[in-house]
Amino acid sequence: MDILTLLPFIVLIGAMFLMTRSAKKKQAAAAQMRNAMQPGTGVRTIGGMYATVKEVHDDTVILEVAPGVHAIYAKNSIGAVLDDAEYNRIVHGDDEELDADGTVVPDDASSLTGEPDVDKADVAKIDLGKDEAADKDAETETEDAAAKDAKGEGKTDGESDTK
Repeated sequence: MDILTLLPFIVLIGAMFLMTRSAKKKQAAAAQMRNAMQPGTGVRTIGGMYATVKEVHDDTVILEVAPGVHAIYAKNSIGAVLDDAEYNRIVHGDDEELDADGTVVPDDASSLTGEPDVDKADVAKIDLGKDEAADKDAETETEDAAAKDAKGEGKTDGESDTK
């Protein structure tokens, strides 16, 4: 046999080896993370629910999903163990970075441009209403259609007004 005929098989086996190796590393890291859970830590389940760990057993975890509400989950259903700052930021809305900075974002962009405030009376109003000529054309079309319907003209069985 020639080495060129065996080359695709060797490359395929090598790729499979590398993929299984990286998958095993990810599984080992996830198992280590789940084993590091302690009561009181915040977690996110694979379903996206945030909860606090109350008890850790061999294969299960008791989570407090709301004050006084406990649920039993499999350890494999824990997607991530969160540190306290991240858990409080997500669940309770505590954002220490914004509170410490003290910057306030204005509601409009007028304070960002540096131009003086313009009196609202000076601003020209734009009429966003319908054009009167278009309204008259629409009224004429509906009157013509109503007149044809009254006479029995225009539509036959099965026809509709859709365009």
